[in-house]
Order: sequence, then structure tokens, then C-alpha cells
Amino acid sequence: MRIIAELPHPQCKISIFSMNQKYIVKFEQGPYEQSYKLAELDLMGGGVNEVFQIIDEEFITTVIERFKSMRTDFVTAYQKQQ
Repeated sequence: MRIIAELPHPQCKISIFSMNQKYIVKFEQGPYEQSYKLAELDLMGGGVNEVFQIIDEEFITTVIERFKSMRTDFVTAYQKQQ
């Protein structure tokens, strides 16, 4: 797996990897991460530029909201054990 791009964003780290004819888009925020896999064959031939088009601000906003849910879920589960 090799990193082919990083997209700057103030709320999370966004990395794009290439591995086995797939693009892996990884979002990281603190201890949490989300990954999305796209087969190169599912794209129209635009390569990584097409991946950039998919990762628009609307999509990133939903990812950020999901991070908030992940954090809430984890805190709730952790507090049950205390």
C-alpha cells in the first residue's frame, strides 16, 4: 500500500492510498479513523483526480458528523465499564 495523495483539511487528516487496483481513502481524527475503498475499475478512468471529485465538502461534512457519533458511542461504552 502506498500513499498517493493527502488532502489538507482543518478538521481531519485525509490520505489516499493505492493498493491492489483499489484506492483507499482514509480519514483520521484523533484516535478514530474511517476508510472507504474504491475499485479503480469502478471509476471512469479519471484516476485519483476522480477520487478528489468524490471527496467533496458535502461528503467530508458527513464524515466529520460520523466522527462525532463514533466518539459519542465510544464514550458511552467506556462509561458503562466504569
